[in-house]
Amino acid sequence: MALIKSLSMFSLVLALSFTFTFTHAARFDITNRCSYPVWPASLPSGGGRQLNSGETWSLDVAPGTVNARIWGRTNCNFDGSGRGHCGTGDCGGALQCQLSGAPPTTLAEFSLNQPNNLDFYDISVIDGFNIPMGFSATSNGCPSLRCPADKCPDAYLFPADNTKTKSCPSGTNYSIVFCP
Repeated sequence: MALIKSLSMFSLVLALSFTFTFTHAARFDITNRCSYPVWPASLPSGGGRQLNSGETWSLDVAPGTVNARIWGRTNCNFDGSGRGHCGTGDCGGALQCQLSGAPPTTLAEFSLNQPNNLDFYDISVIDGFNIPMGFSATSNGCPSLRCPADKCPDAYLFPADNTKTKSCPSGTNYSIVFCP
């Protein structure tokens, strides 16, 4: 009887494990192809650093992250303690952003592992345009977005512009390129 209970419990646990989707962090490779330095920043994961032309910063973002954004800052000067100022996208004078960037900012926005196991992503220039940007999935054949100039057709131009959000299966990795 104990063996039957153990087998029944094992079968139940096994059956339940197949009903859950296992998710992994999404990797965002952020590359600067501009001829000038860009200081990318991200929220809510915090962070920020200088990327010279041709450099890439890889960032792992936890599944379930919502209302996240990555943007580039320009004309920045920081001291050794990480305090300073950026000409565009400044986040309260900090190298490691804990606040969203001040306009104008070209934004890569995303929410990971949402309903139906989908990631949702877009580019927004609602807060203005400061750097050309490309946002694409590195797998799964999902749509790529490009914003080479202000008022680009792939970007949100106003808040209710709902046709610009794209989706991709959760667990996808992404690439953000400044000056694609």
